Amino acid sequence: MSRMIVIVGAGMGGLAAALYLARAGFRVRVVEARAEAGGLASGFTQAGFRFDAGPYVLLDRSGLEWAFRALGLDLADHIALRRIEDVYQVAFPDAAPVRFYADLAETAAGFERMWPGSGRRYERFVRSTQRIYERLEDMRYVARPGLAPMLASGAWRDAPFLLRSLGGVLARAGLPDRLIAAIGIWTQIAGQSLAEAPSPLAFVPALIHHVGAFYPEGGIAAIPQALAAAASAAGVEFQFEARVRAIPCAAGRVTGVELADGAFIAADAVVANAGGVGVYVDLVEQLAPSIRKWLERLPLQSPGVCAYLALRGDIRPPYLCFMLPARGERCRLLALPGVLAPEDQRDGWRPARLIAPMDYAQSQRDGVAGQRAYLEQILAERWWRDLVADVRVLGTRIPAEWGSEYHLYRESMNPVMTARFMRMGRLEHRSPYIGGLYLAGSSTHPGQWVSFCAISGVLAARQLCEDLR
Repeated sequence: MSRMIVIVGAGMGGLAAALYLARAGFRVRVVEARAEAGGLASGFTQAGFRFDAGPYVLLDRSGLEWAFRALGLDLADHIALRRIEDVYQVAFPDAAPVRFYADLAETAAGFERMWPGSGRRYERFVRSTQRIYERLEDMRYVARPGLAPMLASGAWRDAPFLLRSLGGVLARAGLPDRLIAAIGIWTQIAGQSLAEAPSPLAFVPALIHHVGAFYPEGGIAAIPQALAAAASAAGVEFQFEARVRAIPCAAGRVTGVELADGAFIAADAVVANAGGVGVYVDLVEQLAPSIRKWLERLPLQSPGVCAYLALRGDIRPPYLCFMLPARGERCRLLALPGVLAPEDQRDGWRPARLIAPMDYAQSQRDGVAGQRAYLEQILAERWWRDLVADVRVLGTRIPAEWGSEYHLYRESMNPVMTARFMRMGRLEHRSPYIGGLYLAGSSTHPGQWVSFCAISGVLAARQLCEDLR
C-alpha cells in the first residue's frame, strides 16, 4: 500500500504539495480548519459583491506558471489573467502622486516631468535589476540555494546585491526621495523599513515593466480553486472544518496528526501549510527549548486592518492607490479591482478593499479596542474618500478577527521578511528538528506573492519524495 501523507492546511502551499504528492503516487489527505480551501488567498461574497479576502493584490505570473508546470498543469488552461496597464500610484500629504504604468517609457516620462533627469536614471535602474533578476530567477525554484547553483547560473556575480538591503540598493540608483519611497512601498505592506527589507524587493518595477502585472478573472481565489479541483481529481482527500491540535512524534519523528476532536490520523510524513513558527511552537511538543525560544523571538507580521467596500462614482485607474503619510506612519492602500473587472459592478456600485498594515507589537498592545479604533481612523481619512462619490462599508477585519477566522499563529501571517531572514533561507522545507515534518507557505520562501506560496508547496513535496523514495 502506498504511503500516507497528511497536509495540514489547504492554503496555496498545501494545495500545491497535495497535488504534487498525489501525482507522485502517495495517498494524501488535506485537513483544513476552515470550511473551504485557499487560506489567505481565498475569497468571499458580501452583499452580492465578490472580494479577495486576504492581502494579495498582484500576481507574479512567471512564478505561478512555473508552479503550475511543476504540477502538470498549464496556467492558461485554468486561470484567465488580465494585464494591468495602470498599476499603482503613491500619494503623499503635500506632494503630487508618483504613478507606475506597465509601460516603462510612459512611467519614466512622468518621472522626468517631475524631476528632470530622473526618468533616465529610473530606466537604468529597471534595466539593471531586470538583468540581476534574470540571473537569479532560478534560485526561486531551489529549496536551499547554495554555492553550486549560484556558480552554475552565474548568480555568484550578484552576491553583493543579495547582501544589501532594499534601502541600500535604492540608494545607489540616484533617484529622488519620493520616488524611492514609492518604489519601496511594497515593504511597507510587509511592515518593515527599507533598511531591513531584502534586496529582491527591488525587482518589483522590473516585473511590472517587463513580465507585467496581472489580476485573475474571478479574483485571487480563482487560483486556489483551480488547484483544489485538480487535487480532488488526482485523488486527494479533503477534510474540512478539522482543526489540528498537535503533531505527535515518537523517537524524533512525526507519527501523524491529532485533531481538536481527539481523532488521530496516522501518517508517514506531514506537510504543514500553517504558519511555520506556529507549527513548531504550538503543534510540535518534541522541540528543543533553545529552538523554541529562537522561533518565539522572530519578529512577526500583522495582517493589519481591512475594510470591504462598495464604491459608486467615477472610479478610475490606477488599480492600486497608496497613501504614504508623514514620516513614521505606515502606508494605506485602496485596491480597486472594479477598474479591472467592470462586470463585477452592481447598479453602479463596484467592490474595493481598504487595507492598512499595522506594526505587530503595537497591534498586540492595543488589543481589540485599539485595532478597531485604528480601522475607524483609516475609514475616516479623506484621501481615499475624495476619490469616490459614494461608499458603503460592507465588512471589516482587524488582526484579532484575522487570527480567529483564519487560525493564524498569534494573529500573525508569518515572520517579517527581513534581509537577514531571507539570506538565511527562512524556515526550511524539510524540518531539521523533527523527522518526517515538512513546511510549506510564506514562512519558508523568500517572498509573499501567491506564486511563492505555491512554489514552496512544490519544493516541500519534492523534498519529501526524495526522502521517502
